[in-house]
Amino acid sequence: MKTVLLPDPGEGLVEAEIVHWLVKPGDVVAVNDAIVEIETAKSLVELPAPHAGTVVALLVDEGQIVPVGSAIMTVDEGQDAGTPTVSGPVVGEVEGSGAVLVGYGTSAAAVSRRPRKGAVVADERHELVNESYATDAPVSRPVDEVSSPAPLSAGAVPPPLPEPGEPASGASGFNGVRAKPQVRRLARDLEVDLSTVTGTGPDGTITAADVARAASVSGGNGPQPGRVTRTPLRGVRREMVNAMINSVKAPQASLWADVDVTETVRLIEALKKRREFDGLRISPILVLARAVCLAMNRSPEVNGSIDLDRGEIVVPDDVNLGVAAATARGLVVPNIKAANQLSLVALAQALNGIVTAAREGRITPADCRGGTFTITNVGVFGIEGGTPILVPGESAVLCLGAINKRPWVVSGPDGDQLEIRSVATLTLTIDHRVLDGEAGARFLNDVATVLREPGLALLF
Repeated sequence: MKTVLLPDPGEGLVEAEIVHWLVKPGDVVAVNDAIVEIETAKSLVELPAPHAGTVVALLVDEGQIVPVGSAIMTVDEGQDAGTPTVSGPVVGEVEGSGAVLVGYGTSAAAVSRRPRKGAVVADERHELVNESYATDAPVSRPVDEVSSPAPLSAGAVPPPLPEPGEPASGASGFNGVRAKPQVRRLARDLEVDLSTVTGTGPDGTITAADVARAASVSGGNGPQPGRVTRTPLRGVRREMVNAMINSVKAPQASLWADVDVTETVRLIEALKKRREFDGLRISPILVLARAVCLAMNRSPEVNGSIDLDRGEIVVPDDVNLGVAAATARGLVVPNIKAANQLSLVALAQALNGIVTAAREGRITPADCRGGTFTITNVGVFGIEGGTPILVPGESAVLCLGAINKRPWVVSGPDGDQLEIRSVATLTLTIDHRVLDGEAGARFLNDVATVLREPGLALLF
C-alpha cells in the first residue's frame, strides 16, 4: 500500500489547493497518469501518479487547502510496500533510456539521483524511479485490501513526467481526455462535459475555444436570472487579495503627466524593421521599461523599499522590473531580474518571455519574487489612465495609459503651433514613507523625457 503525499508544487511553497480529482477509488492508474489538479498562488498544475496501482482512497476533498507533505491519496500496488509516496517532486535522470523525470518544485526531502554511466540495468532503472518517491513515514490510515494490476515488467521504464502546467501523458487527463488544467476548469465553470467535445488543438487536444464553442451550441446550464454566483478565493485571486490588503498599509501618493510620445511611436516602428528584433513583439512597454531603468540612474531611491523592523530604507543596485500581466486566473506580476543590466534586445526578449509565460499559465512563484519596481499598461484595454496600487515590498509603480491622437501645442522656430500628436498619460504611485513628492516628480519627469525624445536617453 502506498500513501501519496502532496509535493512542493514549486520554489519552496508550503501549501496548495486540491482543485479537482481526476481519479476516484477503484480506478486503475499507471505511472505518470494525471491524478489531481492542484492550484498554488501562481499556477494550476496536474500531478502525476508516481506508481501504478488501484486507487483505494482520496484523503482530501476538492477545494481544501493542504500543507506540502500531507497525505492526499492511497494506492494499492499489490505489494507490502507500506511507505508513503510523494507525487512528482524530484528530478532524476535515467541514463540509457532517455527518460527524464521532472518534478514541480523543490522539496526538503527531495534527492536528485544520477546513476553512474554504464552501471544501470533495467531492474535498477525501475528501482531508481520507485526509490526516488519513497519516504520513511508510515501509512496515514488503514484501507481495505483491493485487487491490483500486475506490476511493471522488469524492463519497463515509465515515460517522462510533464512540464509544469502541462497535462500528463501526452496532454491526456484521466479517461483519455486531452486538455490542459485551465481548459478543464473552464469546462467545469461552463458545465461542459469534455468527453463530448472534439478537440481542434495538436493531437486532438481540447482548447478553450473548443469549450466555449460547445457551451454556446448546447446553450449551457449557466447561471439563470436571479441566481447569485459565489466564487471561492483561490490561487492567484486569493494571493492578489492578500497583496492588496498589505498594500494599503503604505501611505500612497500619485503623480501623473501627459506626454507627447510621437517620437517613441516612430522609434518602435523603426525597431520592428531591425533584424535584431526579428520574431519579437515590440511595443511601447519595451521603451517604457528601458526609460525606467535609465531614470533609475538619477533616482536610485525609487528602486528602494522600507525595512520597518530595522528602521532602514534598502536600495538594491539591480532593478528587478515587475510587469503586471492580466491572466484568466487573475493578476500576476512576474519580474525581470537585473533589467537595468540588459541591452534593449535582451530586454525585449525577457519581456516577450514573461508575457508568453503569463498567457500560457507558466508563471512560477520564483518569477514573481524579489521585484523592486513595477510597470503596468492599462493602455492595452483602451484606458487612458489609472492610479496603480503598490506591490507590497516596493516603493513605486508606474502606469502607462493608451496612446491616442490629440491636438498638441508644439514649439518650433516659427513659434507655437497646434499639431496632432500621439499622447499618453503616465501615472506614478509612490510610498510616501520612502519617497517624497520631489523625488517622485524628478523620476517621472526623467521617464517622460526619454519617451518624449528617445535620443536624450544618451544623457542618462
